Amino acid sequence: MGADRRNVVAGMAGNVLEWYDFAVYGFLAPILGKAFFPADDPVASLLAAFGVFAVGYAARPLGGALFGHIGDRFGRKTCLVLSICLMGGATASIGLLPDHAALGTTAAALLVLLRVFQGLSVGGEFTGSIVFLAEHAPPAHRGLRASWPQFGCLIGFLLGSGVGALTSTVLGEAAMAAWGWRVPFLLGAVIALCGIFFRRNLTESPAMAQATERMGAPVIVALRDYWPVILKLISLVMIAAVGFYMIFVYAASYLTGQMHLSTAKALDINTLSLLVMLAVTVPGAMLSDRFGRRPLLLFFALGTLLCAWPLWWLMHQQSFALILLGQMGFALFFGVGFAVVPATMIELLPPQVRCSGVSIGYNACIGLLGGTTPLIATYLTQRTADDFAPVYYLMAAAALNLFIIRRLPETAGKPLPT
Repeated sequence: MGADRRNVVAGMAGNVLEWYDFAVYGFLAPILGKAFFPADDPVASLLAAFGVFAVGYAARPLGGALFGHIGDRFGRKTCLVLSICLMGGATASIGLLPDHAALGTTAAALLVLLRVFQGLSVGGEFTGSIVFLAEHAPPAHRGLRASWPQFGCLIGFLLGSGVGALTSTVLGEAAMAAWGWRVPFLLGAVIALCGIFFRRNLTESPAMAQATERMGAPVIVALRDYWPVILKLISLVMIAAVGFYMIFVYAASYLTGQMHLSTAKALDINTLSLLVMLAVTVPGAMLSDRFGRRPLLLFFALGTLLCAWPLWWLMHQQSFALILLGQMGFALFFGVGFAVVPATMIELLPPQVRCSGVSIGYNACIGLLGGTTPLIATYLTQRTADDFAPVYYLMAAAALNLFIIRRLPETAGKPLPT
């Protein structure tokens, strides 16, 4: 395998594992709730399991700062190897962890600790891999190279959903509850081992040789000297973060709870829409290399602003086809956005603080805005008694995003800042 392909596979592997775990944990949350948080009320067990899931998100900003520092101080390769080792070890440990029946409340405490480790790892995985691939890429293909980790995220989500569903079908409900839930997590460890195999011989990013000025801790320098850029990064990521969690997390529960769509049909809609995102990610990145980042970002923000309301309206119809059409419309815009944002973030910061700045901006947005979107959407709907209230929140994010994009320089095809 050539060096370029090896870099791409190595960069994608950790992100496949990241979203594989996301999907598996979400799919198995009812079983994990009973195994680690037994209660008379099954809802209480489920809420506890999802609470542990949220702990992983809370750890992401800290992980971004930690691995951003490692990437800027000790090298991108070191960051990537450590992040996938930590993630793989935590994922395998969950698969081997004794449940409440064996350890009592200690089992729950250990599950929380392992989710913290996963959150720390995730905080550096995506941003570390896009920095690494972008710095190895020729300027004319930087957008494409930086988009591969996002492609890996979507592959991981689909793989996790598929493995969880297949394991449950093959083993049956009783075996799945007794021990079968461990299988998907142990398979995640196999993905991690593959990632470690490809990452062990990576060549360090050429930008590290240029990063000769290291005055103080990179995280402190990034926050002190580049905070305006970090705010721009947060604004760039915000629409994608809010939109994804609104459409693929909040809307999925809304369709089953309020629209009375079956869980199977809601999952079918989610899966088909994710396939649309997967199909447009790489072409979107290639178009950004050819025509520039700003035109694609403007298409993403302006298209979301203008089409969010009618697409949301389609998702409130009774027809399966119309609901699917609405969610696929959102998936098209988000796919383009997710394809272009990675390279754009990399192209705004110098190598000395590139990992730190991108990790802080990206994870702060995902952890604080993306992760809270389902809660905010639920609150807005109940507070206003308007089912369309959440889409106004998304449109506000798109308007702010559009304001920032109009003031960004065009960076496609140009050398990275030094």
